This record gives sequence, C-alpha cells and structure tokens, in this order.
Amino acid sequence: MDEKDHEILRILEDNSRLSAQEIGVMTSLTAVETEARIHALETAGVIRKYTAVVNWELAGNGEVSSIIELKVSPERDYGYDRIAERLSRFRQVKSLRLMTGTYDLQLLVTGRNMQEVSRFVSEHVAPMDRIRETATHIIMKSYKENGNILFEQQEAERLPYSF
Repeated sequence: MDEKDHEILRILEDNSRLSAQEIGVMTSLTAVETEARIHALETAGVIRKYTAVVNWELAGNGEVSSIIELKVSPERDYGYDRIAERLSRFRQVKSLRLMTGTYDLQLLVTGRNMQEVSRFVSEHVAPMDRIRETATHIIMKSYKENGNILFEQQEAERLPYSF
C-alpha cells in the first residue's frame, strides 16, 4: 500500500458513496486506476464492507445501546483472543475492543430496552469462563459516531455591535 491507497481509504471512510471517477479526481488518478486500487484493497481484506451511519434516535427504533466493560483472566497461549471470538458471535455485540486500563475488554451492545441488555449480560456474558467482573454503562445520547456528528449544528449567532 502506498500513499494513494491511504488517501483512497480516507476518502471512502468519509463517504463510501463517491464514484471511482470522483475519487480519482480527488487523488489525481483515473477512474480505472481508482477502481483497480479499491478492488485490490477489498480483495486484501483492508476494506471489510461498506456501511451507513444511522442516527437511530431520529429513526425511532427505540433500541438501547450500552458499553459493557469486562475484566477477563487471559487464557494461556491465547490471551484474550478466544473469549473475544466467543463474544463477537453474539448479534447484540456491535463492537468489541481490547483495552488498556482497569478493564480488559469493551463491548458496545444493543437491545430493545435496558432489561434486554441486562438479561444479555447476566445470562450470556457474566457466566462465561474467565470473566471476572462486568460494568454496564447505558448510553443516554450519542452526539458523534465514527467521526459523524449526529446533531444539527446551529449557526453561530451574530451579536449586534454598536459604538
């Protein structure tokens, strides 16, 4: 990968709906060169998928999101990988990260309501071998997701000026 590939990735991360021709103009490449580079990045697994950023509060789905932090006893020869693989299979788990600090793993979990999230944690996550402790944080409101601002920005109010 070279700097042009990185440039293409940054553009696609910001707006994956742009055409190869539009990206080519932005990167000084032809549409054919751009398509070939994007295809190579997809084949190599660098580009995993294309997705939409949805403001679920406006969509009105009523889902609850929460951050679940876990203290985990790492497994000999595998560390945190096997428990992370098991956790990632649950449809409720939207993101899963290994972290530094007080907790080892951080999950972003969604459910229809707080009771469903609580039930998921108590029935599926907490009883797992090697999970020592959990902390659940309900997300009350999201202001920014994946670099995208989710609220309407107000124009700066211009104050009157007089001598």
